[in-house]
Amino acid sequence: MKKILVLVLLCLAVMPSFAKAEEARPVQLALFNPVQLVPEDESIKGLRLSVFYTVNKDVSGLSLVWLGVNRTKGEAAGVEIGLGNWVEGAAYGAQIGIVNHAGKRCVGMQYGMANVVEGDFTGVQWGLVNWAEGFMHGLQCGVVNVSKGESAGIDLGVVNYNDGTFKGFQGGFVNYAKQMRGLQLGIVNYTKSLDGVQIGLGNYNGNKDPMEFMVLVNWSF
Repeated sequence: MKKILVLVLLCLAVMPSFAKAEEARPVQLALFNPVQLVPEDESIKGLRLSVFYTVNKDVSGLSLVWLGVNRTKGEAAGVEIGLGNWVEGAAYGAQIGIVNHAGKRCVGMQYGMANVVEGDFTGVQWGLVNWAEGFMHGLQCGVVNVSKGESAGIDLGVVNYNDGTFKGFQGGFVNYAKQMRGLQLGIVNYTKSLDGVQIGLGNYNGNKDPMEFMVLVNWSF
């Protein structure tokens, strides 16, 4: 670790010209913002390495932080690895960390304890808690999976919650979908409108067609 710190400090000292250019830079080296080679209002296209915390405008390529957070003010494309990965705009590629966040949209994979997308998500979320504010197209696998918009794909978790229309498969102890179009498999399955099949100890279908509540199996087409 001492060698890494020395290397970063030397680069900051002997390569100040990187910080003055406007185009995207191929390399970012940082201890923590603002002690970084390229200032936070510029973009990186290539490799971003930091020890604790780094911030840039747009980033594409590989972002690796040893003991902290990768932060991107705009869009990120590529692979981000760190304790935390925070993108304010759209994220394309993979985020791997304890906490992963994408703002406007995420296309790709989030792998961590908590994965959050404030907009639409397409791909795979794998963690303890997975959260998509917009639509979710793909796979959510975790203890708690939440999608708030029109969603299609697979939910695998202890608790699966969808506040819009879910098309596909929900498998868990408790499954909830405002409107379910597909299969719910769990201990308790609940939907306000069913077009498909529920299998579990308790199955509730809010549209009451043909049955509002059934043990073991409920269906509506």
